[in-house]
Amino acid sequence: MRLEPGVRSLYAVSEMERPTHFTILEIYADRSAYEAHIKSAHFLKQKTGTKDMVKSLELIDTVPLVVDMKIK
Repeated sequence: MRLEPGVRSLYAVSEMERPTHFTILEIYADRSAYEAHIKSAHFLKQKTGTKDMVKSLELIDTVPLVVDMKIK
């Protein structure tokens, strides 16, 4: 997050019943911050390295309920 100012939060969990299933919640300041993220070298490296592991991907546009809330 310190490398990308537009990243507001990053949180990952695994399911208790299916520990190989992960949900990753990433929150960006805006669409341009997200688009910059998916073009970054570290994202592209991770995407290439996990392409055979990711079975599905769902991107959801949302509206914050509490604007500028930071998760510590």
